[in-house]
Amino acid sequence: MKLVEPPSCSSASAIVFIGRNRRGQWVAQEQNGLYGGLFVSRAQAVKYALFENGHHPESIVELAREIELGMGEAPTISSTVRRVA
Repeated sequence: MKLVEPPSCSSASAIVFIGRNRRGQWVAQEQNGLYGGLFVSRAQAVKYALFENGHHPESIVELAREIELGMGEAPTISSTVRRVA
């Protein structure tokens, strides 16, 4: 039997930012820093973001500039963003 952790967010409309950090790793982080992670590919970052936000692709925002993972704090985002969905 495969055990799967439940989504971390309680709100299905939580915005999740994805983008690359200065090392080229993919970052996914909820707007308030409640959850997030580092990933080797964009596909894995999007998959994680979808799982955590209740499968709402319209709530995923891909950043054109660098994003650094900072747990417990809102990420610093640039003014250049685009929706994934």
